[in-house]
Amino acid sequence: MTPQPLVAVDGLSVAFPAGPGPEAGSHPTAGLVRAVDDLSFTLRPGAALGIVGESGSGKSTAAYALLGLHRGTGAHVTGSVRVAGHDVQAADDAALRRLRGGTAAMVFQDPLSSLDPYRAVGDQIAEVHRLHHRGASRRAARARAAEVLDRVGIPDAARRARLRPHEFSGGMRQRALIAMALACAPRLLVADEPTTALDVTVQDQILGLLRELREENGMGLILVTHDLGVAADSVDELLVMKDGRAVEHGPVRDVLGAPREPYSRELLAAVPRITERRQRPAGADADGEVLLEATALRREFGRGKQTVTAVEGTSLTVRAGETVGIVGESGSGKTTLGRMLVRLLEPTGGELYYRGRSIGGLKERELRAFRSELQMVFQDPVSSLNPRRSIGESIADPLRAAGKLGEAQIVGRVRELLERVGLDPAAYHRYPHEFSGGQRQRVGIARALAPEPKLIVCDEPVSALDVTTQAQVVRLLGELQRDLGIALVFIAHDLAVVRQVSDRLVVMRGGRIVEEGPADDVYERPRHAYTQALLAAVPTLERPATTAGHGPAA
Repeated sequence: MTPQPLVAVDGLSVAFPAGPGPEAGSHPTAGLVRAVDDLSFTLRPGAALGIVGESGSGKSTAAYALLGLHRGTGAHVTGSVRVAGHDVQAADDAALRRLRGGTAAMVFQDPLSSLDPYRAVGDQIAEVHRLHHRGASRRAARARAAEVLDRVGIPDAARRARLRPHEFSGGMRQRALIAMALACAPRLLVADEPTTALDVTVQDQILGLLRELREENGMGLILVTHDLGVAADSVDELLVMKDGRAVEHGPVRDVLGAPREPYSRELLAAVPRITERRQRPAGADADGEVLLEATALRREFGRGKQTVTAVEGTSLTVRAGETVGIVGESGSGKTTLGRMLVRLLEPTGGELYYRGRSIGGLKERELRAFRSELQMVFQDPVSSLNPRRSIGESIADPLRAAGKLGEAQIVGRVRELLERVGLDPAAYHRYPHEFSGGQRQRVGIARALAPEPKLIVCDEPVSALDVTTQAQVVRLLGELQRDLGIALVFIAHDLAVVRQVSDRLVVMRGGRIVEEGPADDVYERPRHAYTQALLAAVPTLERPATTAGHGPAA
């Protein structure tokens, strides 16, 4: 007999109030925006389903509906959702609480915002265990927390269970979220972009952990991701979504190997390949002027016995018009180095020169003359933009600080910049929350371009973007570099993206540079064992065609 599906979704639709406006009428719920439209699929016990698509395709919205997380939000949910035989739509609040964590658990995309910053990680996991095991003592719950933290690869788990989230690295926080989800041995794990901000080696470890859990416990997995390489290596079936609807659904080998739908083919075409070489802009000079030179840079955090060295003895040069890619695991010192290069962090030691002049020791007042020429694009555009100010005002800030243009000229310049990065100039008065992730990243690029810099440090500028938006941002940076002659320092954990944009590659580990050279040489003939390990951990779309699946077919 065919076993009962672990998950059965039939005709699921999720709509949100459009809010007041000409298209919605005067009442906030007069108009509805459909985020998920008539979605149906099933998942057998122990199987794994990947849900992929661009930002706004409805992936996460569908995943949240599996655990009834839209209840109380104003969302209009119709259709049938059954998990382990439980009707999620008909369940009361008490039944939903029993379902969440006990039968089905969720790993959210952003672990820092999903964990309570004021409480120890172990206490938060223990709370979940006690909620579903009423007779468990505090000691038993804490022991279970340490056990699952150890299971997901947290070193010295008993001690680290007493630490708070900010004392964990990004990869460790994601592992802690998975540990919390596993505390009650759920039959279903829903993982929403669980590896988005992780470097390739930690990503590989997390995906390996999920495979082990499926094999050991027969746990079902629904993996929401924009990374098709991750999906190729982790699931049995793939569901491709666009505008809230399923456009293709089938075995992962078939969908990735011979997609039927044009949209699926577009997604595949946008995936960066690690074998794809950088196309240098015409007329680019490999021996251009040295813009920035760092010599034996060092940065320490903390005091006394608590001192941690984030960057140690690092030397680097950046020439006009070139792109230097910096890769390495979380905690390797990439971001710390990038912030020191533009003097957002003061070096503890070493020298920093811009066009031959030492700027490493300059005070803020003396440094202002260089601020316009050294800019940065941050990883998270949400936290780097003021939510209470329009994007036009945020972009205008560096222009006003320079004091060289009148107000009308500043507004005109901002509108030109918006158009230059592919946004509507009329969006000047809109706020950050009104834009998608890719659009907000374009706003961050426009702000960095405002003072006409010579060098921009890009810190993980595409890590949270879907493959098509990612390709658009990478293409935009290439066009800007070609047209404006800007030098880029491109920090990222996605080695395929870094290869597409980099002339030279720097590999960091433990705060030091372990390998450096022309990008093609490093990618094709890596000398250091660590570089070889990084490249070996990169997920590829080719794996489904050459290896057996990791679990039963969905």
